[in-house]
Amino acid sequence: MRILIVEDEVKTVQSIKQGLEEHQWDVDVAYDGTMGFQLATRFPYALIITDIILPGMNGLELCQKLRDANLSTPILMLTALGTTEDKIIGLDAGADDYLIKPFEFRELMARVRALTRRNNSVTQAANLLKIADLELNPDTKQVVRAGKEITLTAKEFQLLEYFLRHQGRVISKVELAEKLWDLTFDTGTNVIEVYINFLRKKIDKDFEPKLLHTQIGMGYVVKVLS
Repeated sequence: MRILIVEDEVKTVQSIKQGLEEHQWDVDVAYDGTMGFQLATRFPYALIITDIILPGMNGLELCQKLRDANLSTPILMLTALGTTEDKIIGLDAGADDYLIKPFEFRELMARVRALTRRNNSVTQAANLLKIADLELNPDTKQVVRAGKEITLTAKEFQLLEYFLRHQGRVISKVELAEKLWDLTFDTGTNVIEVYINFLRKKIDKDFEPKLLHTQIGMGYVVKVLS
């Protein structure tokens, strides 16, 4: 489970990041709104914590742009702007909650727990990842294609889930290595190609249309070819 912090005050970032990691959260950081948007739309997060006053794109613009992109990830705004009008503007932009600086970390954690708990309850009701006739359930770890259950190893399941969460985007071998194997990519190893072949045989070999495609020199993509 990961949280994204979008904040340009280094001391604030360090304090929040350390506290969240002590509570077993993985944390990514963006120091401006533009990078925050790129990360939020590229990777799945349980929660986004953002300041309002940011370089590039401010927190209100970031929030509105994420909602316009149909991203439903809960957003917690942190700001020194604490009037009722400020809160209304933040919530109208699409934020789920609003915390005024300065704050105690235990209050931040209470907001984090509430927002992620609420999001989990919604997600569990409709958590299937789908493309064509292929369905993956992250909760039950079940994969079905054309009504037939497909048995995957743990790593194959992680690989397929990552592809389905980034449908239509070409994903490089370097990214797969970093996100799923936690290693610096070694161009001398073919471990990723091996797992791609394993996965392709299970989800594509006996089915149409083919879903897992190789983009030569760039990586792999899961999509239905038009």
